[in-house]
Amino acid sequence: GIKARRTRNEGRVRALEKMRKEFSNRIKKHGKAHIQIDEAEKSGRKIIQAKKISYSYGKNNIIDNFSIKIMRGERLGLIGNNGVGKTTLLRLLLGQLQPKSGAVKFGTNLKIGYFDQLRQTLNLEKSVAYNVGEGRTFININGKERHVIGYLKGFLFSPKRSVMPVKALSGGEKNRVILAKLFTRASNLLVLDEPTNDLDIETLEVLEEKLCDYRGTLIVVSHDREFLDNTVTKIIVFEENGQINNYLGGYSDWLQTGRELGDLENNLLNIKTKKVIKKNNKLRDKLSYKEQQKLNLLPKKIELLESRISELQTTVSAPDFYTQKDDEIKKTLYELSRSEKSLDQLIENWGELQNKQDSILS
Repeated sequence: GIKARRTRNEGRVRALEKMRKEFSNRIKKHGKAHIQIDEAEKSGRKIIQAKKISYSYGKNNIIDNFSIKIMRGERLGLIGNNGVGKTTLLRLLLGQLQPKSGAVKFGTNLKIGYFDQLRQTLNLEKSVAYNVGEGRTFININGKERHVIGYLKGFLFSPKRSVMPVKALSGGEKNRVILAKLFTRASNLLVLDEPTNDLDIETLEVLEEKLCDYRGTLIVVSHDREFLDNTVTKIIVFEENGQINNYLGGYSDWLQTGRELGDLENNLLNIKTKKVIKKNNKLRDKLSYKEQQKLNLLPKKIELLESRISELQTTVSAPDFYTQKDDEIKKTLYELSRSEKSLDQLIENWGELQNKQDSILS
């Protein structure tokens, strides 16, 4: 039943560890990750200066009276819960959004490389090599020409994998494609918004090493505490009560301050939540017939869907899965993605109904 989910999840963790080990063994056959970052000439001493900037979506104030001066060579990390406005602040600092008040000034000779921006430029129908080389066979990295296939080996793409369409790749592989494409562009300000998602451990370690050697200015948004500790020397934190503060050091240094991360989403919905609670208190003291029927049927639906997802995951993890025709690969991956989303929705529905029933019984 659903209430035994914790035990089932422990089994999933063991299965995940086994899958990671098997995947790691397959990855190592292609060699060790070797990442190169094309660096541009030095920028001016001052990179970005924001003075009392504010930004809001409708009546919801996201950034309020925020100021910062970013100097050449600084290594900044942005941390905060989902929905607090980290990407909004990034876009304000990069000039992609205009503040409602205040001003942002930029230094001279800036060459910006923005990781998140490249997600939208991937052509899913074209090959990995085509996307990274933008149609070119050779690319220039720090003044040296390299064949795009050879360059991609450093990102753990075999020659065969390099000529496959991007749509057939996993999430982690797509992130590696974006990194590979980003690092072919000379930059002196590197902005990485959640670059570590789905990356394998080896690529992550090499990425950390190269970012430490990067001589330009670095801004990183990440939930990965260790990654931030290893790559940044200063952090901007979205804290409780809508405060955005600067601290020297990494994530671990901030934790020692004893402060809490803010949750803008909850703050914005606070008034609405109170109204919902007040309304729920007036509801009748039992589930409706339809709600009770739904609650009774959901566990079976969830169990069947979990079984199907398990079958699809086994199919996708098979060594010969990507040797099939593109249509078959796409069809299976689409069904897996759709099933996982449906499962999340079913579990959420079950949780809401179960919590309602528990509150009534209590």
